[in-house]
Amino acid sequence: MYMDAVVIAGIATVLLVVGFFVGVGIFVMRDQKAHGHQDRKEGKHGQKPI
Repeated sequence: MYMDAVVIAGIATVLLVVGFFVGVGIFVMRDQKAHGHQDRKEGKHGQKPI
């Protein structure tokens, strides 16, 4: 396969996007472990409408 600058840039873009989403996923998992056990506040907006 012929590798020119456009193909290399496309592969780099795909790898950067995948890396970004993996990083966001890791951040969310760590944040959920750290803050997931807090009690939810049952206030005005936390209840079901009548």
